[in-house]
Formats: sequence, C-alpha cells, structure tokens
Amino acid sequence: MNKKLKYTATGVISAIVLLIVWGFIEPRFLNTKEEVATIPNLPDSWEGKQIGQLSDFQIGLWGDNVGTARRSVEQMIEAAPAAVLISGDFIYHAKPNPEEEIREAVDIVRPLVEAGIPTYAVLGNHDYGMSDKKAEPDTQLANSLKSELEAAGIPVLENESVVMQLPDSDEPLYLAAVDSLWADRDNAEAALADIPANSPSIALMHNPDSFELFPANTAPLAVAGHTHGGQMRVPYSPQWSWLRFTQKDKVYADGWAKGYGKPGNNLYVNIGIGMSIVPMRIFCPPEMTLFTLER
Repeated sequence: MNKKLKYTATGVISAIVLLIVWGFIEPRFLNTKEEVATIPNLPDSWEGKQIGQLSDFQIGLWGDNVGTARRSVEQMIEAAPAAVLISGDFIYHAKPNPEEEIREAVDIVRPLVEAGIPTYAVLGNHDYGMSDKKAEPDTQLANSLKSELEAAGIPVLENESVVMQLPDSDEPLYLAAVDSLWADRDNAEAALADIPANSPSIALMHNPDSFELFPANTAPLAVAGHTHGGQMRVPYSPQWSWLRFTQKDKVYADGWAKGYGKPGNNLYVNIGIGMSIVPMRIFCPPEMTLFTLER
C-alpha cells in the first residue's frame, strides 16, 4: 500500500512539474483563429474582406511575451487584412519609468502601419496603470502611450467612431470604440453618436463587460480582450481557470460570448498574447484573429 501511495505521489508531482514547465513554453506558440462575422448592410466592397484583431501584449511583465507579440504582427502583415483592431493592454506594470515599455510596445505594432494596414486601438486597464478596479487610473501614463501610438500612425479611440474605407472604394464601414471600463471611461452612447442609423459597424473595446452598454443591433461584430481566456485552465473550459477565480469580471469566454449582450449584437473575446502576474499559459495559447466579413 505504501509503495502504491509512493508511486501515486510521484506521478502527481511529476505531472505538476511538467505542467509548470509547459506553462512557460506554451506562450511561445501562436494560434491563428479564422472566424466569419455577419454585418447587416455591409457594402459590396467589404464583402469577403478580413479584419484582424490583436490584444493584450502586456509588455513589461517579467518574462513577457515579446517574441510572440512580434510574430503575431508579422503573421498579421502576411495575412494582409483590410484593417487591424488592437483591443488594449499594450503594457503591464510600467512604473515608475514607463518609457521603455511604451517604446517597445509601439515598436512591436509600428510595422502594421508601415505595411499600409490601417490599424486602430483602444487602451486597457493596464495602459492606465490599473491592476485592479480599485486603483486610481493613471491618465498621464495612458496619454503618454496614446501619444506614442498616434505618432506611429495608430489612432487610439476614446468613445468615438471612425469611418473605415477601402483604398478603391468610398463605401464606409464604421468602427465604434469605447475606452477602459476599469478607468470608468467607457461610453457606448458617445462612441455611437456619429454613426448614421442602419449603417454597417463594428465595435471595439478592451473589457468584454463594456459590451452590455451597446443598444440592440448596434454591434453585430464586437471585439474585446482582457480575459486571456483564463490564462491557466482546464482544457477548453474558460469557466474553470485561474483568472476566473481571481477577477470579478462577468465575461470569461474566449471566442464568441454566446447569449451575452442585447439582440443583434455579437461579441468575440480574443485571449491575447501576453499574461498577468506570472508569464505562464496552460491550455490557453496566444491568439491572433481574422474575421471574414459577410452581409
């Protein structure tokens, strides 16, 4: 009996050690998810075009995932979508001197603009220096990051919309974007204010909980990040994950958040590239997403 217990204990310990080792390896792998998104009143010129999404680089975490972040941008450029949306958390804990982390994060995404791909972004909670909801948002940090991104050619949207157009067409596709929920700056009404009724549109946010703010039929495709898919979890079960039990957010899904939000709205949650607290992912590899648009 003692020998059996010994073998069992050895097996359990070995499995735990292997999981930990794998947790440091898995972030170096990158999944490309390809999805189809239906957008009412989509113009003919946008039919079949792709929109890319990247999220949560978290530059500045010890052992951060810079290599995979750069590869995600390289592969996005190879895919050549009509536009790329980045859903926040470019940096992690970048205090007291954030310049290095900001510079590295901007250097990672600058090649998208240099490749001629229109790229738009929102900021996440870590971009405001917030590791929890009770922290005071650091608007100076957020503004510094925003300034550097916009100098590189990437508009950072704050509760506003922009018109996305293809080079050979004047048919618009609107992008409505909200600012950080944890910084108490997400305002869907303001983001939608300048979009004509029944116009084709996409919504961009960092925290998927902001999706609840969108009225019915205003976000047929909405994209968010923030959750990391749980980061360390039971395979294919984001509801059973480490972050699920350490955060107070409502949405923990990766992929489509089925049954969430108002009628006519659909949310996709990208599990991101980087990590929080420890640089590990278990059964939750980094992701870049490509959405093929259809009417």
